[in-house]
Amino acid sequence: MSALQSILKIFLPKNVIFYELFEQVASNVLTMGGQLRTFVAEPDYDKRAAILLQIENMEHANDDLTHQLFTELGRNFITPFDREDIHYLATSLDDIADYIYASAKKMNFYRVNPNETGIHKFSELIEQGCQQVHKAVIELRDMKNMRSITEALVRINSIENQADDVFDMSIERLFETEEDAKEVIKKREIYQVMEIATDKCEDVANVIESIIIKYA
Repeated sequence: MSALQSILKIFLPKNVIFYELFEQVASNVLTMGGQLRTFVAEPDYDKRAAILLQIENMEHANDDLTHQLFTELGRNFITPFDREDIHYLATSLDDIADYIYASAKKMNFYRVNPNETGIHKFSELIEQGCQQVHKAVIELRDMKNMRSITEALVRINSIENQADDVFDMSIERLFETEEDAKEVIKKREIYQVMEIATDKCEDVANVIESIIIKYA
């Protein structure tokens, strides 16, 4: 951030600061969803490790933005919507980033080859969820395009339901085809973490739905 941007930020209405921080977090989450998709499509372990580092850096950046949100929440009496909703939205967005990072980290740590149907499908759904989360968060600033927000929330719920089905099918296939007990444990844990990432997208959708019911 330039010196001029820093000075201008001081004079921004407090509501604008919250919206800007949420939009930055949502943008980072969107980028991380794309990075995870790239990660699982990369066959080379060392190249995946480099992508993992990018995901880790984005996760740390999101932690900093979330901390800024909590600082602003404690500092300002006037907020754009309920303080509880701000806290829940910030936490839920941060959770998406955490579970995206955890998914890639576990694949790298366990040296699991991600070239597998379940993992690829999960990564697609996570990326789609991040896209819809970003779409909904961006519209929160003025809430003029309610149809766009509602469509994003419906899509997120559908993605989460699809992820539940992918989890069940992946576990079934895993027990049918994998004879190595260690591999079963590793992959099952990865499936669980990736499925939780879609759950966290739904958490974001739920709090945004609560916000628009109150304020739209």
